[in-house]
Amino acid sequence: MVGVLVLLVLTLRLGLALRRRRLSGALLSRESIDRHIRWALPTVALLAVGFLAGGASAIWLRGWSPIGTLHGGLGLSVLLVFSVVVWLGRALRQGRSQAAAVHGALALVGVALAALAALAGFVLLP
Repeated sequence: MVGVLVLLVLTLRLGLALRRRRLSGALLSRESIDRHIRWALPTVALLAVGFLAGGASAIWLRGWSPIGTLHGGLGLSVLLVFSVVVWLGRALRQGRSQAAAVHGALALVGVALAALAALAGFVLLP
């Protein structure tokens, strides 16, 4: 999951570059948007797989409640935040939304929560 955190940060950097261009009044190139999406979708998919695998590991290997730890609760929060980020991103891509600032702010919150979840997970390592 630390690898997913690195991918999240890289995807965030691409999104911040788009934000800088948008705020400067420059046109956003389709290529830069597509690059951001090419990184974002697999990264969020890996995040979801990691969340499901972590829950399965908690239940079957350790006999824990999957959301019974701070790590699990933060993981669920991260998954929910990035689900909304993906939904907003899709609406932006289809021209149904102008909520680029909300999309970006939630992504930043999601990355911060993912970093906290990673830190909280270290205490659970055997």
